Amino acid sequence: MTGSPILFDRVSKNFGEVAAVVDLDFAVQPGRVTGFLGPNGAGKTTSLRILLGLVAASAGTATIGGDAYLRLRHPMRSVGSTLEVSFHPGLTGRGHLRVVTAATGIDRSRVDAVLEQVGMSEHADRRIGGYSMGMRQRLGLATALLGDPGVLVLDEPINGLDPEGIRWIRGLLRTLADEGRTILLSSHLLTEVQQTVDDVVVIASGRQRYVGPLAALGASTGPATVVDAADRRALAAVLTLEGHEPVIGPDGLTVTGLDPDAVGRLALAAGIPLRALGARSGGLEDDFLALVSEPDAPDAPAEEVAP
Repeated sequence: MTGSPILFDRVSKNFGEVAAVVDLDFAVQPGRVTGFLGPNGAGKTTSLRILLGLVAASAGTATIGGDAYLRLRHPMRSVGSTLEVSFHPGLTGRGHLRVVTAATGIDRSRVDAVLEQVGMSEHADRRIGGYSMGMRQRLGLATALLGDPGVLVLDEPINGLDPEGIRWIRGLLRTLADEGRTILLSSHLLTEVQQTVDDVVVIASGRQRYVGPLAALGASTGPATVVDAADRRALAAVLTLEGHEPVIGPDGLTVTGLDPDAVGRLALAAGIPLRALGARSGGLEDDFLALVSEPDAPDAPAEEVAP
């Protein structure tokens, strides 16, 4: 199975005066698991809806193998998605999948195959209304896999899974990627997917902050310093004037791109006494948070505006 590349080419989307997505420009390659990461309200869902033809972009294009989703001849055989999958609570899991195959022309034999693939065979004849959230996640993934697609677009697929389920989906996604499929999955937590993904696209305030291998994410933010003063407002103003955006946290201000010596010199020149100064000693998650912690983030409901 060979997947097709996904390409966002300078994609923007406005809902009235709200800029939900601004100039997204990145590619997702076959044979790799790509995490689409950002806090709630960052623009992830809007971006995926544009990709799947559910929302029209205000500018730019999002394509799969060079074509818009709406131009694909057999969408479910090309692209499987868990975005906005809905279930009738009165149907069984098997019944739901059979309804989908009947509506899409997919061979009915795929129902048992995908139930086995996602570990839902023993629960297939239970009504969906009695499913746990994790079981619904598995059924959503089974729905996405019905057409044996080369591209998978998964919206928060790990949410609601127990530790065993998380280990299971990591293994499944790795297997699917190793088969050559293109996998794009969204999450608001790096810790949730960092053992799963090869590449990451980080967005905040509707803008991309980082695109590249997960292993290089930490290097993208450069040095960082945690600094504190009695007059935090004055210290933040000095750092901002120097072209840096300090992030306020419980231990003071975090400044990306400056080492402690540089921050100390700026504070000394401004006559601001410091009560704490040191290099940040965090890991990958801290680098991720530094990328997404922007003071101008839009209100979270921006992603929930209907087209």
